[in-house]
Amino acid sequence: MDLVFTGRVIEWRGPSPYYFVPVPDAECDDIRQVAALATYGWGVIPVEARIGGTAFTTSLFPRDGGYLLPLKSAVRTPHGLSAGDDVTVDMSIRL
Repeated sequence: MDLVFTGRVIEWRGPSPYYFVPVPDAECDDIRQVAALATYGWGVIPVEARIGGTAFTTSLFPRDGGYLLPLKSAVRTPHGLSAGDDVTVDMSIRL
């Protein structure tokens, strides 16, 4: 399943900050249709994603009925992304 969406980068404060892009509701509905096939436990969904010229693999985290796409420094830094920035994500669910 391939998805393209735009979302706003959020910061999750904890012992160290983490950054995510919340997946929009419409795309979450699509993901739920294949979640049971894709998850490897705890509801996380493995994905391949691309932001601009940066491709990466990660796992969506379930949160409040939706999903969060984690953004590591190696993804944020080349694009100058920080909390509050809008970003377009091209993402594929890895089944």
